[in-house]
Amino acid sequence: KLLTQLFGDRLLVGNATGCSSIYGGNLPTTPYAVDERGRGPAWNNSLFEDAAEFSLGFRLAIDQTTAGAHRLLKGLAPKVGEGLVDEILLADQLSEEGIAAQRARVATLREKLEGIDNADAKTLHHVADYLVRKSVWGVGGDGWAYDIGYGGLDHTLGIGRNVNLLVLDTGVYSNTGGQASKATPLGAVAKFAMGGKEIPSKDLGMMAMAYGHVYVASVAFGAKDSQTVRAFLEAESYDGPSIIIAYSHCIAHGYNMSDALDHQKAVVECGAWPMYRFDPRRTAMGENPLKLDSRAPKISFDEWALSETRFRMLAKINPERSKRLLEEAQRVVQAKYDMYKQLANLHYGSDADAETN
Repeated sequence: KLLTQLFGDRLLVGNATGCSSIYGGNLPTTPYAVDERGRGPAWNNSLFEDAAEFSLGFRLAIDQTTAGAHRLLKGLAPKVGEGLVDEILLADQLSEEGIAAQRARVATLREKLEGIDNADAKTLHHVADYLVRKSVWGVGGDGWAYDIGYGGLDHTLGIGRNVNLLVLDTGVYSNTGGQASKATPLGAVAKFAMGGKEIPSKDLGMMAMAYGHVYVASVAFGAKDSQTVRAFLEAESYDGPSIIIAYSHCIAHGYNMSDALDHQKAVVECGAWPMYRFDPRRTAMGENPLKLDSRAPKISFDEWALSETRFRMLAKINPERSKRLLEEAQRVVQAKYDMYKQLANLHYGSDADAETN
């Protein structure tokens, strides 16, 4: 909903198969709509768990078509006006105001093209919408991003193109019945991990940050909705790859979904889900690219965990094993927060140079 409301009038979505596509693409009802001008998201779904490279294909096609539109526009400059051509080619489209201004220019261009009778003018009239910046997003769950489609996700981030990825992290394969994934928390019970998961969840955000050129955010809108909105806006405006990992509640967690936002708040407060934003643009300004948006853990891990059936189940069946895993999870959570805090406190630029010297 947030994604479509922020960028829906120029949004292309490549959706992995799973809960997000089933609930969002189950006709005859659909959450995707058009505005009063007839603009809305272009939604696509690939059967396989390849939403990242599927969306990368959108970006490559868009960039190629836009480059072709630029060539046609330059060639028609004497007929449509050099000033208009320069304004379109040099337009700042990093804000919604800039996008609106570019749309007005393109509308003016179309009017001029209608009076020109040649093949290039007709072709440019057909592809003129590509002169307005498009927003490409690959969307899927942790089964796609952490497991099955990770190779494609890593390739998409590593290639450096302007593709945004949204990971709806439930910590299980939600659509197929709640099987364990690499995102399943330590100590949680899930199918294929009925004795409680033995190892911590994969830190997908840290792996993405290692590239240095990828915008990375970890969000939980139930804990801080303003941070979630800020992350979406920053990711979309970044001219490069981005990934937002969004904590997502699920019936497989084992609690009343009417309490879901309280559980999101608790998972952040216990430290199991640190919220942060890693923006490579800050590095160019001599600033630390990592901003830690959540505070130090204020409640224990088991205070959150034992409020959910997926953890409480093991405590009833095997109390000793549950106690051991929860204690280990507490150590892991604290160590992870300490690591992120140290990284967020590192000095960059002139301050770091001064300290080194």
